[in-house]
Amino acid sequence: MSRIDQVTQMLGNEEEAKIDLTPMLDVVFIMLIFFIVTATFVKELALDVNKPPDQAITESDKKSITIVIRANDDILINGLSVDARAVTAQIIRAKAENPKGSVSVLAHSKSRANTLVSVVNSIKEAGIKDSVPINELKN
Repeated sequence: MSRIDQVTQMLGNEEEAKIDLTPMLDVVFIMLIFFIVTATFVKELALDVNKPPDQAITESDKKSITIVIRANDDILINGLSVDARAVTAQIIRAKAENPKGSVSVLAHSKSRANTLVSVVNSIKEAGIKDSVPINELKN
């Protein structure tokens, strides 16, 4: 066997050992497109919320008793600054002006707990036995 025949045989073997991946990639992309097109997507379930209609603020809502406790423990009743010792009297006066008015307390997150407790005790001393909503004041 001549040297040229040996080189030709080696090149022939090398070409046979190569695998062309192009057709396989074509098939993979076609399958990918097929799965994307035939996929069914699940619609997420949601709850329908029936929101009550907006109500106009009535005159009694405007005259509700609002007690604000600031970060430095200042107490405001309906926007007026009140000494801690006079809170009960101011609540009694405000309740006499508007007997149907509700009482709500807004306490700053940095105010002391004993100030809030003293205000709640003053509300109870004023004769208001209903539960009083206490909210956090962020400003």
